Amino acid sequence: MYFRVINKLQSNLFRIFYKRFFKSFGEKSNILFPLNINGMKNISIGKGVSVAYKTWLAAVPHTNEEKCELVIGNGSSIGNFNHIYATKSIIIGENVLTADKVYISDNLHEYEDINVPIIHQHIRQIGTVVIGDGTWIGENVCIIGVKIGKNCVIGANSVVTKDIPDYCVVVGSPSYVIKRFCFDTNEWRKTNKMGDFIIS
Repeated sequence: MYFRVINKLQSNLFRIFYKRFFKSFGEKSNILFPLNINGMKNISIGKGVSVAYKTWLAAVPHTNEEKCELVIGNGSSIGNFNHIYATKSIIIGENVLTADKVYISDNLHEYEDINVPIIHQHIRQIGTVVIGDGTWIGENVCIIGVKIGKNCVIGANSVVTKDIPDYCVVVGSPSYVIKRFCFDTNEWRKTNKMGDFIIS
């Protein structure tokens, strides 16, 4: 009970003092004790969004893009210790659920020059990130520069480096589709690694 009261108080104070620094910050949204927030003016938070404990949100144009944005859609719930870093564009749809320790990025550190420590090399812009409405992202997932469709399930510990269509279940590092929703039979069906339905 005590911690619930403290969390609610912190969320209310955050909305009162900080929401005006965001590009937009919807009603009934809260961010609980963030680890860090960079580039607030580039971050849009929808209505009824929950961002849990010690998450790091960032939208900073380190790759010199004209536009930099991080958008979290209405009703989405971001877990504890997430790290979401946009240098161009990350758009998280509505009613997306992420578990704890999820990493989402649209950029990578350069590492090509072996004579220069990676920390001193440039940041490279890769594909923009879009996560479709209603998708569920499991614990310890990494999503790097890709688009994920709506109502997908991304299994725990997956590393997603290729686009995922709507209505898919993916696992693995690198990730691959193991199930897709079949509208002909109105059920989830297993697939092979090419994404084709397995005939039983």
